[in-house]
Amino acid sequence: MTQDDLLYRFRLRVFAMAAELGNVRAACRAMGIHPSTYYRWKRQLDRHGPEILRPRERRVPRMANATSPLIEQRVVAFALGHPGFEPARIAAELARPTWGGISWSPNGVWRVLRRHGLSTRARRYGLVAGYAAPPAPERFQPPPERHLDVEHPGQLVQLDCFASGA
Repeated sequence: MTQDDLLYRFRLRVFAMAAELGNVRAACRAMGIHPSTYYRWKRQLDRHGPEILRPRERRVPRMANATSPLIEQRVVAFALGHPGFEPARIAAELARPTWGGISWSPNGVWRVLRRHGLSTRARRYGLVAGYAAPPAPERFQPPPERHLDVEHPGQLVQLDCFASGA
């Protein structure tokens, strides 16, 4: 059962509970929603039927100040072509007519590079030259595996670092 189905069933259950109790406010309090939400859903239900209570798919918002994909591709391509340049130098070079005259701030360049995982010179060199880049910062690392193989729950486990007496 999907999340949308669960949400649809929850909304239907609110109406069933309100009918069963005969008190909308008590049903809303029990289900944890505001009565104005109930009445908004009720208006839609009366007008369009129960299918209107299903969650609608929403498209991804398009931000007005978002970087265009063309500029983002140019910044990434230039940074990979010149991996030793810092964001300020990349921004200055892209502003030249030779490279298209893209007027972009160093901070904007750095944010584009960060989105693509190329925010440091070592990462750009690693991608271009084929050697391993340094590991990502700890906040990007997956958590370590914490599962231990034991025969039954509650079994005592000896850790290797304490086994040698260290």
